[in-house]
Amino acid sequence: MTDARPPLVATLEWDGEQQFTGQVGKHEVGMDGSANAAPTPVHLLALSLAGCMAIDLVHILTRGRHTVTSLRTTFTGHRAADDPKRFTRIRLEFVLAGQMLPEHVERAIQLSREKYCSVWNTFRQDIELEVGFTIEV
Repeated sequence: MTDARPPLVATLEWDGEQQFTGQVGKHEVGMDGSANAAPTPVHLLALSLAGCMAIDLVHILTRGRHTVTSLRTTFTGHRAADDPKRFTRIRLEFVLAGQMLPEHVERAIQLSREKYCSVWNTFRQDIELEVGFTIEV
């Protein structure tokens, strides 16, 4: 099987203590294992999943000619008590505004989860994922 895309290359440079600077293409991001100077890798993982699904929702809904005027996502992750303290349960809550029906959002969430969100599909599939949403008027 051939990769559909070229490989993603990212670099990480140690800045001292538990701090690093990551570089992907022209973008730079800080990372700090102690969470003092920047988000931790786990924080960035949470934002990555929330961002991946949020981007999918906006893309799917707008391609379906539904107007999205705002979207806020909340990630709540429960982690195991023992190392490696991985996520065991995740809840994503989306609050959207615009012209759409609940079934449109449900379908977009389903498509993101099952087909499009590469971040979710990279996670272990034994993690419980709950997704809810509210459409504000």
